[in-house]
Amino acid sequence: MIKEIIYLPRFDKQYKKLTTEIQEKTEAKEEIFRKNPFEPSLRTHKLSGPLKDFWVFSINHTHRIIFKFVDRHKVWFYSIGNHDIYE
Repeated sequence: MIKEIIYLPRFDKQYKKLTTEIQEKTEAKEEIFRKNPFEPSLRTHKLSGPLKDFWVFSINHTHRIIFKFVDRHKVWFYSIGNHDIYE
């Protein structure tokens, strides 16, 4: 169970640019994530290459959240958006 999520400035800026529909889906997925970050519907997986210290989970078919585990109960939400966030 995730007890604390820290929203980094980059994440906040990207989140504010999303449509209301995507923001609502994000909030619903975050609730699932808080209970179980590895819930199969999130499709959580570790990244590789330059982002090898990060993980990602899916909001929908096009939008993702890149995050990092700080410890067992705390994460940083680093970035949100479509596949451009990997660049």
